[in-house]
Amino acid sequence: MNEKERHLYYLRKSIEVSKQALASGNTPFGAILVDPSGAIVLEQGNVEVTTGSCAGHAETTLMVNASRTFSKQQLWQFTLYTSVEPCAMCAGAIYWGNVGTVVYGMSESRLSELTGDDERNLTLNLPCRDVFACGRKPIEVIGPFPEIDAETAAVHAGYWT
Repeated sequence: MNEKERHLYYLRKSIEVSKQALASGNTPFGAILVDPSGAIVLEQGNVEVTTGSCAGHAETTLMVNASRTFSKQQLWQFTLYTSVEPCAMCAGAIYWGNVGTVVYGMSESRLSELTGDDERNLTLNLPCRDVFACGRKPIEVIGPFPEIDAETAAVHAGYWT
């Protein structure tokens, strides 16, 4: 499988995690962490609703767990895949957690079109690339992937008012 097919494979896995988050009563976001061998070592859906934590986003929660499990040197070699572009908070957690590559399916700006003025997700217009660019290490960002936009959007269909 070529690089693009590999990215799409893992992004679809993150979309499956977002479906699980939705089924558990949370907002439909999912993230997975992949080690250099291609193994999925962690997966995390959004838990903001069920935990009552404003920091319960999928990527931030995944990074908390990852930093307890792996060294920063290991994490620099890992790739975080996420159904939707990391928000500013999640990008900060990824930066401080030291993951070297981020791949996302749907852009934050596209998500904003889906969520509209829903108070549960008043997104920031701050791309993760911009957050990482303010840092002092070169985190690679790959995305969005228009090929899976419809699959990602389908999980959000009917959720946002």
